[in-house]
Amino acid sequence: MTALTSLKQLRYLIAISDQLNFTRAAESCFVTQSTLSAGLKELEDLLGARLVERDRQTVLMTPAGIEVARRARVILAAIDDMAEVAAGSRAPMTGLLRLGAIPTIAPFVLPPCLSLLRGRYPSLQLALREDLTANLLSRLEDGQLDVALIALPYETGNLMVEPLFDDDLWIVGRKDDPQMKPRMVAITPPLASRLLLLEEGHCLRDHALYACGASAGQSTRGLETTSLLTLVQMIESGLGVGLIPEIAVKSGLTESPTLAVRPVAKPSPKRTIALVSRRSTTRLADLKTLAEVILAASLRLGKAAHRGNRTKRI
Repeated sequence: MTALTSLKQLRYLIAISDQLNFTRAAESCFVTQSTLSAGLKELEDLLGARLVERDRQTVLMTPAGIEVARRARVILAAIDDMAEVAAGSRAPMTGLLRLGAIPTIAPFVLPPCLSLLRGRYPSLQLALREDLTANLLSRLEDGQLDVALIALPYETGNLMVEPLFDDDLWIVGRKDDPQMKPRMVAITPPLASRLLLLEEGHCLRDHALYACGASAGQSTRGLETTSLLTLVQMIESGLGVGLIPEIAVKSGLTESPTLAVRPVAKPSPKRTIALVSRRSTTRLADLKTLAEVILAASLRLGKAAHRGNRTKRI
């Protein structure tokens, strides 16, 4: 290859991949459609491969186009991080920090965390996004987020991971449920078969299924929900039992005169709350400070937070 692709060409390709429409892609790049089309053709000529198929009605990415667009996102995210290094004058915990968090963490950890951040770092601006783990990690890799708050175990690829603390899963059911009578409940096959679950895409669903084995949710199949609040309401209605994170229990989500909350007999299930970022990030100092604030916020919940074993450190 006698010439290199340009960053503009890569941005055009990503816009087409996102929009699958040349008009909207051009608008998102603030260029004309002819400029976008010319940039795409130049990129295809340089790479010697067809990246996009289109006719008057349809725009499709070819297999090569999908892979090139994926790599282009990684490249552009690293370029943006490099630009921040070049700027180099920003003080820690100032300016804009784009933070993502999963729905089974955000409502319980972020409110006390935000309160601490406002008091300690008035010059920091937070842009928050709540989404499923897979979507947050994709946005991290694309450079649309600076850091994400997720629960492990989860495959994070080449991203950098900072484990913060373990979050035990507690069994919740109605007080009049005979299986909830012991002070510590064992997850037996009969109990596991009554387990209510979050819908697919929530990592807590996978954590619960792993803890309970193949029999989990068999008799409650079809009874799935998108939020922990609705899950608790279903439990309160007598539809089954559920595994609820300790941070949600400590926040008061399960407070009800009709509900019983019990620790699970050993080996008790748990997840690990962690911060995730790109390895090329320039905001290591911010991430370390954010980790300390999240730990302090977890203690406000009465959570006995402790750091997990760190296999990948920030």
